[in-house]
Amino acid sequence: MVGGTYVRLVSYILAIAVICLDQLTKWLVVQNLEIGDSIPVIENFFYITSHRNEGAAWGILQGQMWFFYIVTLVVIVAIVYYIQKFAAKAGLLGAALGLMLGGAIGNFIDRVLHQEVVDFVQTFIFSYNFPIFNIADSSLCIGVALLFIQMVIDSKNEKKEGQIL
Repeated sequence: MVGGTYVRLVSYILAIAVICLDQLTKWLVVQNLEIGDSIPVIENFFYITSHRNEGAAWGILQGQMWFFYIVTLVVIVAIVYYIQKFAAKAGLLGAALGLMLGGAIGNFIDRVLHQEVVDFVQTFIFSYNFPIFNIADSSLCIGVALLFIQMVIDSKNEKKEGQIL
């Protein structure tokens, strides 16, 4: 299936692009900012702030590196399996899985090499100081949102097919 091979290839290329962008931006932050330094990009809304996280989202499970290693490896294997098995059926699914794969690997690299994740995107939304994150985190969130959209589309298509029969 040529189309399926193309969708899978695009999924992996998207993952590689996310990994490269994620690692480049983290490297730039580490090389140019001390932990805690902050550069305003849009005052009172968006800052580049050097931060480290030894846990997961919002700093939960601090210092549980072996847990993250195991979970991340399982997630990576599962995503690759889904890309190989199902991504060919829907381009949006392939994009979602590629973004999720890139995000998972991007933060996994940090955890393996540094035992912490470099975060640097700080936003204030309606004066709420949103937890500091990075490109890999964003990629994971966007991938999950696209996966959800694909699931809604699939569900609607299944209902239509059921009505036709």
